[in-house]
Amino acid sequence: MLNTVRRFGRIVVVLSGGDPAQRADLVDLVTHAARLGLRVALTPATTARVTPALLRRLKTAGLARIAVSLDGPTAEKHDALRGVDGSYGHALRILRDAHAEGLSTQVNTVVSNHNLADFDRLGDLMGQLGIVFWEVFFLVPIGRARPQDTPSADDFEAIFHRMFDLSERAPFDIKATAAPHYARVVLQRQLDRQRWGQQVGSSDPVTAGHRSTTDGIRRAGGVTEGDGHAFISHTGEIFPSGFLPISAGNVRTDDLVEVYRHAPLFRQLRDRSLLRGKCGVCEYRDMCGGCRARAYALTGDCFGADESCAFTPVGYSGT
Repeated sequence: MLNTVRRFGRIVVVLSGGDPAQRADLVDLVTHAARLGLRVALTPATTARVTPALLRRLKTAGLARIAVSLDGPTAEKHDALRGVDGSYGHALRILRDAHAEGLSTQVNTVVSNHNLADFDRLGDLMGQLGIVFWEVFFLVPIGRARPQDTPSADDFEAIFHRMFDLSERAPFDIKATAAPHYARVVLQRQLDRQRWGQQVGSSDPVTAGHRSTTDGIRRAGGVTEGDGHAFISHTGEIFPSGFLPISAGNVRTDDLVEVYRHAPLFRQLRDRSLLRGKCGVCEYRDMCGGCRARAYALTGDCFGADESCAFTPVGYSGT
């Protein structure tokens, strides 16, 4: 399977779960992937299985980064959200042990109604952990997550602006996941600065409606479902993302590269002209495209409007 993945190029492969640390062949998988030239990251469950000895072996095998989940700024908050006592302590220990082994570290945080008020405290905590990357996931109501756990569009917008402010002073990179509309906020903030003659990340003008190649927008928008991203489930199903559980094939019977490049679902998700509702007429459509997984989770239509976006397109009447 990893040999097939290598046909995409030297891409990032994230081993997640469940808990990949339960696999007896985890180090062998990392070794093989690294020898192929793939960049391998690991998102283990925060348990006692992730020992200093395992981290040392993974570092030697070629692991590029380890990421842990932190959804609250304290053990009480995080463990209550995760439903597992001790998870917070294990997360901090794993980060500390990974640092000791010279591994690059990342934290993943899911923003929901349960921790909106803690965002600034979480940002402060990230600055104390020595991480290089904070990936902020915006809740998609699948699995245990419920629609009522999802923040409002205005709440999302407020967090986007706080993320942008933090990104200017933080010693780590920040990325929004399942929130491609953060790219619009970054662009708007950058253009505001250009109007006032302030320096921004790129000297090239960026116009709405075009996919940007500036560093800032690439980091902000990132990849989206089926566009720069694919997810392989534990049963081999090929999904556009882990949050959009519509299968386009199975790696046991289908070629992953061919599915990603040519399967109708993947091709349609990359065609922004197919979007409906306000996403379909938005002047930021090509840059953003909305979260297809959230649209699907809330409406059953993965090409419908992502109502977690507070922006109203020019001339859009809502009909």
